[in-house]
Amino acid sequence: MFADDVGNVHIMNEDVCLPAVTIRKSALENNIQWMQAYAERCGISLAPHGKTTMTPAIFKLQIANGAWGIGVGTAYQAKVAIAAGVPNVIMANQLIGRANMALVSQLKQQSSASLFCCVDSKSNALQLSEFFSANNQTMNVLVELGLPGGRCGCRSADEAENLADYIATLPGLRLAGVEFYEGIIHSHDEQADLAIIHAFLNEVIELTHRLTKKGLFAHCNEVLLTGAGSVWYDIVCHQLIEANLPDNLRYVIRPGCYITHDKGVYEQSQNALTARDSLACSLDGGLVSALELCAYVQSLPEKGLAIIGFGKRDAAFDAGLPQPTAHYRQGEKQPFINNAMVTVDIMDQHAMVHYPESVQLQVGDILVFSTSHPCLTFDKWKTLFLVDEEYTILEQMDTYF
Repeated sequence: MFADDVGNVHIMNEDVCLPAVTIRKSALENNIQWMQAYAERCGISLAPHGKTTMTPAIFKLQIANGAWGIGVGTAYQAKVAIAAGVPNVIMANQLIGRANMALVSQLKQQSSASLFCCVDSKSNALQLSEFFSANNQTMNVLVELGLPGGRCGCRSADEAENLADYIATLPGLRLAGVEFYEGIIHSHDEQADLAIIHAFLNEVIELTHRLTKKGLFAHCNEVLLTGAGSVWYDIVCHQLIEANLPDNLRYVIRPGCYITHDKGVYEQSQNALTARDSLACSLDGGLVSALELCAYVQSLPEKGLAIIGFGKRDAAFDAGLPQPTAHYRQGEKQPFINNAMVTVDIMDQHAMVHYPESVQLQVGDILVFSTSHPCLTFDKWKTLFLVDEEYTILEQMDTYF
C-alpha cells in the first residue's frame, strides 16, 4: 500500500494493488446493529455463523455489540473464534475424527469458552464419549434434528429422542440441547417452503418437550435450542418464542450473511422477509450491502465490451455474477447509470462487461462491483479493507480460512 502526504491510503487514488475487496464501515456497523436489535426484540440470542467471514475483527465487533457467541462449522474455525475472545462457540456440525477431537480438547483446556457440537448418530456419540472421557473432559453436545433429503441430523423426533436417551448413558458427554437447520429449504414456492418449515419447527418443539419431560436436561441450568440461517430466521424466531417451552431454554439463531448482506440472493430473501414480518419492518433502517470488489478496466477490445481485471479467483459467482455499481477515473467518481453496465461472463482472472455508447470507459478506470453470496467472496481473500464512504482505508481485516 502507498500512503499520501497525510498518511491516508485511498482505493480510488490507486494506493493499493487491485483487484481488492472492501467493506464499508458504515454498512457493516449498520448490519451488526440491525440484526442484534432484531434478536433482542424477539428475546432470542444471536450466534452469527462465523464461517461467512472467518474474520476475527468482525467476530469481535459482533460480540462487542451483544452477540452471545459465534457459530462455526469445524474444529479449526472454533480455534479461530476462541482466539478472538468469543465466549460461546457452537460448532453447528458433527465433531468427527481424532485430530479434530484433540484440537477441541486442547481448546477446552486452554480457554474458558463454552463449546458445543452436534450429534446425530450413536456411533459418533460413542466416539466422542470414549475420547473425552479418556481425557477427563466433558463435551457439550446438541442432538441434531434434520430434514429428509437434507444434510446431517436425525430424520425424525423419535430417532433423535432415542439418540438422546443413549447420550445420557455415556461418560464424557453432556446433553446440552437441540440443534436444527432449516436453511436447506428453498424452492420457488414460498408458501410451500413455509409449510415445510412450520411442520419441521413443530417437530423440533415436540422433540424439545419430550427430552425435557424425560429429565434429560435436568443437569443443565440452561438448555440451548438453536437454528436459523439467513433466510428464514424470522419464522424460526416467532415460532419458537410462541411455543410453550421451559423457561431455562436459551434460543439461539445463527444467521451469517447478514453481516455484509449483498445485492443478490440475500437481498432477495431479505426483501421477502420484510414483506411478511412486521417486526423487521418496524426496526430502523434495514440490511445494506457492505462488501464490494474494486477492479481495473483492463482492456476495451471491442465496441461495447470491457474486460475487467478480476475473475473467479476473486469473487463469488455461484449465485449471480458481480455487477458494476460505481465508476471512478483518476480518483474522481464518474456519472453512473444503474444497470447500464452488465457483467455477462467471468473466467479465472477476467470478467466481461457489456456497456452502451452512453458510458465512457477508459483503460485504467476503476469499477466497483457488488456481489451475491458473500461467503464465497470472503474465502478468496487473506486481507479485506475496511473503508469509509470515500474509499479511504481505515483498517486491514485479516481472514483465517
